Amino acid sequence: MSKVDTVLGTQWGDEGKGKLVDTIGSKYDICCRATGGANAGHTIIIQGKAVAFHLVPIGIVQPQAKCIIGNGCVVNIFTLFEELDALKQENIGVKDRLYVSDRSHIVFNFHQICDGLNEQNSGSMKIGTTKRGIGPTYTSKMERVGVRMGSLRNWDRFKEQYMRLYNIYRNRYNLKDYDYEDELNKIHALLPELLPMIIDSVVYINEALDQGKKILVEGANAPMLDIDFGTYPYVTSSSASIGGIITGLGVSPHKVGTIYGIVKAYTTRVGEGPFPTEQLNEMGERLRKIGHEYGATTGRPRRCGWLDLAVVGYTHMLDSFDSLCLTKLDVLTGMDVIRVGRKYLLDGKEVKGIPSEQQDLARVEVVYDELPGWSEDITGVRKFEDLPVNAQRYVEYIEKTLGVPINFIGVGPSREAVILHWIVCCNTQQNVVYLYIYI
Repeated sequence: MSKVDTVLGTQWGDEGKGKLVDTIGSKYDICCRATGGANAGHTIIIQGKAVAFHLVPIGIVQPQAKCIIGNGCVVNIFTLFEELDALKQENIGVKDRLYVSDRSHIVFNFHQICDGLNEQNSGSMKIGTTKRGIGPTYTSKMERVGVRMGSLRNWDRFKEQYMRLYNIYRNRYNLKDYDYEDELNKIHALLPELLPMIIDSVVYINEALDQGKKILVEGANAPMLDIDFGTYPYVTSSSASIGGIITGLGVSPHKVGTIYGIVKAYTTRVGEGPFPTEQLNEMGERLRKIGHEYGATTGRPRRCGWLDLAVVGYTHMLDSFDSLCLTKLDVLTGMDVIRVGRKYLLDGKEVKGIPSEQQDLARVEVVYDELPGWSEDITGVRKFEDLPVNAQRYVEYIEKTLGVPINFIGVGPSREAVILHWIVCCNTQQNVVYLYIYI
């Protein structure tokens, strides 16, 4: 029996998970999404063109791979078909390759409207959501009134469930002039294409594992946005940690294989909430400009700051990463000094983990280490030993601080701009021995 390998973020999302999935995806038979919805934005470069995915797994670009949108996801049917149309324009075939769990919940247009109203009515306490209807859909799920994809197999039953849910939201939000019949008609028109995609994904995935199929899961968002472990309430509405992968696909913890953690060489976040290493100055603007830090889903400028290893250490504690991928190392080129947040102090005392109250996290004092920068262009480098010495030291500093090997290093936006950096790491007390193998 094979196991499920997983790619997870380590910060507040937008770390570059798609780049690793695109790099290693050709080795897998099945690629999955397990949580979230169209609030996630994964961008890869295909033939010099940036292509953004919000719902469909990036693995769809791998011609050998089947793709699954798992039971833990919430699915906007219209967004799904918009992405399928975009894939067809790129000559990427999806027929008999993309499947949606019959247990995944449906995002309706009124969910999106209510998402916007929630933000509008929250004033200074707004979360900064993508307004894609994700939160209200998960609310429907938890209230046990949501509508699942499997109900589309029986149109009369689906309409009954839809109307019950719509009436709840119409009364709760005083919705007026909402054309529910138009939404129903549009969904009905898509059924000939949609119904063949809807499967029992739990059985499909577990049978595939029994058959020895290799499965890769593309995590959405990141642990610092996790509904339980993130900077609550400034979080997403689902589990963005390894636990969400298990429940979002219906696999046993014993079937979890390698867990890859994606670390951006600096830190970004979109939306509201505390951000201890944020740089509200020229450095923050420089990182945003050079790193093209604008949300793939919303287009909003991302908040930027120094790498925060207190955050990454915390998410490693939660998810036990076997391997790290360091992305956007090239963005740091040209800096004389690079600062890294190593730990937090709160009221003069060292903080273990991340404070659960956002008011406390907002006032922590960050303890920084300073490392020398480099000026050489690294976008063409493909071997670790060819990186500038100070860039190598930056990578090694992160590895030694976290105790996790960095096996992939992103040095540019293209698919080829990756250093494969395989390490056998042996810790003996404080002595760390590294063996570098280049592929």
